[in-house]
Amino acid sequence: MPRLLWPFINVLQAVYSALWTSGLILVALVIRVVTGSTRIPLAMARRCWAPGLLAGGGLKVETLGLDRVDFSRPYFFAANHQSLLDVPIIYRALPAPLLFIVKDELRRVPFLGWYISAMGMIFIRRQARQQSLRDLESCRDRIATGHSIFMFPEGTRSRDGKIAPLKPGSFLPAIDVGIDVVPVVINGSGEALPAGSFRVRHARIQVAVGHPIPVATFERADRRRLAQDVRQRMLELQHELAGGHAHDRATTNCDTEGEASN
Repeated sequence: MPRLLWPFINVLQAVYSALWTSGLILVALVIRVVTGSTRIPLAMARRCWAPGLLAGGGLKVETLGLDRVDFSRPYFFAANHQSLLDVPIIYRALPAPLLFIVKDELRRVPFLGWYISAMGMIFIRRQARQQSLRDLESCRDRIATGHSIFMFPEGTRSRDGKIAPLKPGSFLPAIDVGIDVVPVVINGSGEALPAGSFRVRHARIQVAVGHPIPVATFERADRRRLAQDVRQRMLELQHELAGGHAHDRATTNCDTEGEASN
């Protein structure tokens, strides 16, 4: 495709993404108010918003290892972080009702902040350690309702694709509640949308899901060891993806059926 067309295509992609996202947020908020439940709005995020958004950028998601996890149970999912695309990629890849741990700054973003709050996402204040730990304690209530918790325990996006050491405090909710941790690795999202860029590039997007790590033997004092174990599993998954064994399961259909710090 001629390079001169790319700026025009990027503008169209940006407009489409904004309209698609804002439109579905509005619908989700109305459904949330009418039904008093987050079940359908969260299903829309996975079955409508994420595949539609990725399709607008010409991206497909390949997954590996879904059969390693019993998705009828809640888990604490932990993944590496490369791009703003990681959230829709994860929504598309994992067949589970997910609630994300997000930075508190997003609470003040008009429209998006309303949606995140209405869906029961967990806000965390990263600059205040004790307060951030109290924020994480709210994960217990979400898990009790059958939701899985998802977070990016590196604390920030990677610029080079390498998996940074994970924040040990991120795993305290999993230890306290006794919920198994599932390591997840995303590959290719940083190439599709690098940090600081708004141009979506063609790239192979892969997601690898690891075996759950039981936390029954971990105490709060062991959180650093748990973080190291999860990171080691992530590195192994990254190596597994390098072997090119992912299976393409992408679709763009809008289907709202039920679904299974420091």
